Amino acid sequence: MHDETPQAAVDSRTDFPEGPQLRPQSLMFAFFGGHVLEEGPLCVYSGSVIEVLARAGVGEQAVRSTLTRMVNRGLLRRQREGRRMYFGLTPQATEILWNGKKRLWDTAAVNDDWDGTWTLLGFSLPESWQRQRHDLRSRLAWSGFGPLYSGLWIAPGDFDVSALVSELGLAAHVKIFHATADDATDIGLMIRDTWDLDGVGARYADFDKRWTDWLGSGSGSGSGSGDPLGTRLRLTSEWLQIIRTDPRLPARHLPAAWPARSAHDTFHRIAEQTGAPACRMAARLMETTPLRPS
Repeated sequence: MHDETPQAAVDSRTDFPEGPQLRPQSLMFAFFGGHVLEEGPLCVYSGSVIEVLARAGVGEQAVRSTLTRMVNRGLLRRQREGRRMYFGLTPQATEILWNGKKRLWDTAAVNDDWDGTWTLLGFSLPESWQRQRHDLRSRLAWSGFGPLYSGLWIAPGDFDVSALVSELGLAAHVKIFHATADDATDIGLMIRDTWDLDGVGARYADFDKRWTDWLGSGSGSGSGSGDPLGTRLRLTSEWLQIIRTDPRLPARHLPAAWPARSAHDTFHRIAEQTGAPACRMAARLMETTPLRPS
């Protein structure tokens, strides 16, 4: 590994399917989650990170500024070795990545196992607490909740939301219930009124079409031809971005042709194709050192 990033690395990006703009931090998480998390407490040389992220379409300056921001946010640790700077995961980032890994690989995009229960969260905050209200609503939406009414949010299943509420310091202002719907409640109508089904479905359908077309064009044939590492980083980052906006509503109350099922199969097919060659490529590019105790 040289101190300067080879220009060839920047120019070797594969022909990814056109898709949504991906944040460099999302691709950085995809890299650390896929190639560092399970390898032990390691730090990765900044030049290696630059070279790997170039394969996913991220320029050197964007990588450097993202590394700095993630250090400032407590997501990465700097570790100097001689004249070189290395970056490793903090406990906070490690927890985020393990949660993301579980969502990526262990949780199906389609909820076929719903037991009929709902989690309801009611809150009443002072008018002046606009920031706290925004933070709570954002975290609830990210966790799959939808606004049944302005101060009453709902999510399918038995969801443990107490840690989220405590983290925001709002436990005294929130009430949490676990319940089932009465027979008089039209659950399908409630779902359509509470969540943007068209938006969620459109994201799945777009993902499925673009990546299926990419496979059909020959770009993804074999064991990940072209650049399997860059492809896999973009694939997993985009998929995680989509499923995190999906509340995983019960399949029995969704349209019959719900596109998440086909998109889920497409994601896993490409992920399986690119997995082994991406790991081999990452191993060749990564220069690492053990992460020293803080």
